[in-house]
Amino acid sequence: MNRIHLDLVVGFILVLATWINPASAQHVVRVTPSTVEWGHFAADAKAVLTVKPDEIVTIDTIVGVPEMLEQLGAAIDEPIREMEEMYAKVKDRGPGPHILTGPVAIEGATPGDVLEVELLDIRLRSPYGWMMIGRGGSGALPEEFRSERRKLVPLDERDKVAEFAPGIRIPIHPFFGVLGVAPATGRLSSGPPAYNGGNMDNKWLVAGTKVYIPVHAPGALFEVGDGHAIQGDGELCGTAIETNLTGVFRFAVRKDMKLRWPRAETPTHIITMGFHESLDEAARLATREMVDYLTTEHGLSRDDAYMLASAAVDLHITQVANGVKGVHAMLPKAIFGAVR
Repeated sequence: MNRIHLDLVVGFILVLATWINPASAQHVVRVTPSTVEWGHFAADAKAVLTVKPDEIVTIDTIVGVPEMLEQLGAAIDEPIREMEEMYAKVKDRGPGPHILTGPVAIEGATPGDVLEVELLDIRLRSPYGWMMIGRGGSGALPEEFRSERRKLVPLDERDKVAEFAPGIRIPIHPFFGVLGVAPATGRLSSGPPAYNGGNMDNKWLVAGTKVYIPVHAPGALFEVGDGHAIQGDGELCGTAIETNLTGVFRFAVRKDMKLRWPRAETPTHIITMGFHESLDEAARLATREMVDYLTTEHGLSRDDAYMLASAAVDLHITQVANGVKGVHAMLPKAIFGAVR
């Protein structure tokens, strides 16, 4: 089956699903000056869209500086034109660097609930990505790489690879670096990850994943951005291959869950997360969250949960680039029987 036929089949399935379940209405949020928040999550932000649980929302995102991309040789496309408009018209910026689309409010979400964010699909919007070493140093080796360097990376959507250099082709797995909800009060920077999700930079949060984020403000006020074509665990130089993405989401309000930190479920793994300035403490938080998951969801004693985690859970360094570092713990679901 070629790509055109596949796209038609996927589109038909989505339409059919909506017809079978009228509650699954579909919405689209484009990138405009009135549909973005620049660099923050805010408790008092005005929702650009309010949806019922189970409705499907398609959201466009952008990442980058238009002048930089043009200097690197990127062909001007719709996302670059959107960037130009954002830089010209959006004046309320910071403290973080990300242009986030949203917020989207979900009816019935109240503080203390958990927002389930199902990533139905993630698509490239541009045939390029970019990387950067920041001036003065960034990432894991800031003292060794202090000169600014920028790089454009062609993306081959058909073959699903990034053409990093002649003879070096990296398989792409698009995901959003930033997925988050509003805090209870004030503003929270999009720069570091936190209890609200935010800049988690977790490469495992691809299409087919569910992300669970504790709700702190009425409606949850979900925002998304910082698209990546691919990233290694660690995000070592300070950026992934950054690119413009479109995501298709479905939301649910989980009143049966209580979480302190974000959690995720892929088709094969349960993922718990820890964020802290200390990498050691981030690892402890991710481990503690996994122990809590095993005791709550599988009825294990804390001792058995801790030992099972030592036998079966892998700790990954999510990123070391954002001041607040991330560690995620990955538990294979197959150990409990057939993979769901």
